Amino acid sequence: MTTRFETTFAKGPALVCFITGGDGDTAANLDALVAGGADVIELGMPFTDPMADGPVIQQANLRALAKGVRTADIFRIAADFRQRHPTVPLVLMGYANPMTIRGPEWFAQECAAAGVDGVICVDIPAEEDATLGPALREQGVSLIRLATPTTDTARLPAVLAGSSGFLYYVSVAGVTGKQQAAQGSIEDAVARLKAASNVPVAVGFGVRTPEQAAAIAKVADGVVVGSALVELVAKHGEDAPAALQAYTAQLSQAVHAAR
Repeated sequence: MTTRFETTFAKGPALVCFITGGDGDTAANLDALVAGGADVIELGMPFTDPMADGPVIQQANLRALAKGVRTADIFRIAADFRQRHPTVPLVLMGYANPMTIRGPEWFAQECAAAGVDGVICVDIPAEEDATLGPALREQGVSLIRLATPTTDTARLPAVLAGSSGFLYYVSVAGVTGKQQAAQGSIEDAVARLKAASNVPVAVGFGVRTPEQAAAIAKVADGVVVGSALVELVAKHGEDAPAALQAYTAQLSQAVHAAR
């Protein structure tokens, strides 16, 4: 059976949009991203110690946790999203503790029941795949791995093994939203990753403008934008959906022009 990821990436470069679950009116914000042209949604699971995230997403995590948002709420948001948007791939992105504390089988079953297509777990390395990977694959949920500028040729096979949906290339060393890699380094990295695997490659970390997104879309299968969108949620509050839709439309036009 063809997956939502396969259908989406077959169309050409995809715009992948991230927001933190429970920050603001998440349902309305997600709908705005889709209306603006997002092809894939990443929904962040709030966590107390988001070590890979910069200040913007850290603050979004704290805002969501202060409202009492828990894992069960994220699954409700996901399930409701799936009802409204049956064809848009949905990814949960977060950290190991909320995903494993009740057992990986429980988490994987909840993902499948909510219509989640894939999971990105930032702090479970490929070498510890048994922690979560088998449970997700048993439920037909993609484990989306991270590759970085320091993922060398010796380690790359471990990163690719068991990876599906897409491969997330973290284009800079460090945390989200702080800096952007040079285009040349992105092109070299994407070429190396695509030569090693048939899994689509999406590039993120530091992508903030339509111009940056357009340049990446010419070489990659997907472009991930997160902190710039989370900033809009923080800035506009209840009015965030309109701002998100307008900005996503600019990003979408830039990415899809590369098709």
